[in-house]
Amino acid sequence: MANKTKSHRQVQALCEGALMVALSQILGYLKFYRLPQGGSWTLIMFPICFYAVRWGLRNGLIAGFALGLLQLVLDGAYAWGWQSILYDYLLAYTALGLAGLFRGKSWSIFVGIVVGGLGRFVFAFISGVTCWRITAPTSVPFLGTFSNPEVYSLLYNGMYIVPCIILALATAGVLYVPLKKYFTGQDIQ
Repeated sequence: MANKTKSHRQVQALCEGALMVALSQILGYLKFYRLPQGGSWTLIMFPICFYAVRWGLRNGLIAGFALGLLQLVLDGAYAWGWQSILYDYLLAYTALGLAGLFRGKSWSIFVGIVVGGLGRFVFAFISGVTCWRITAPTSVPFLGTFSNPEVYSLLYNGMYIVPCIILALATAGVLYVPLKKYFTGQDIQ
């Protein structure tokens, strides 16, 4: 009987993961604002972070990686070479799974969104400094032109990742009370 329960949980995790990746992809198409060189304000982070805090780090990282692949293939990748593909898509979206570090803890979704979002930001920042530096000096909307790749990457990536974190936190805030047992994974223990 224990094997059947474990097998059932694995199938449930796989199905939920597929649904959350698909939902993230769909939410990624609903852009509140789009920056000129890629990046936009969307709710793309929320479903992966939600899945990660329910099922843990390993499953969260796998779902984030799957989302990164889908974004790369279906969203018209805006990349500058294979390094940019690696950092901006595969590693950045995989980092959303870091939310799984807080599995089962009270308020884990909020901390998980911040940690996953910061992980995504770190990889986007590295990409900006290493891959996108060749476009410097670069103009940042509303902020002017920058010749320093570190400052440019910090500001540009912050202009879309910080709003994505805020949108995901707001969504979690609205849904927390009615869905608390799902956020903490009480229904799967």
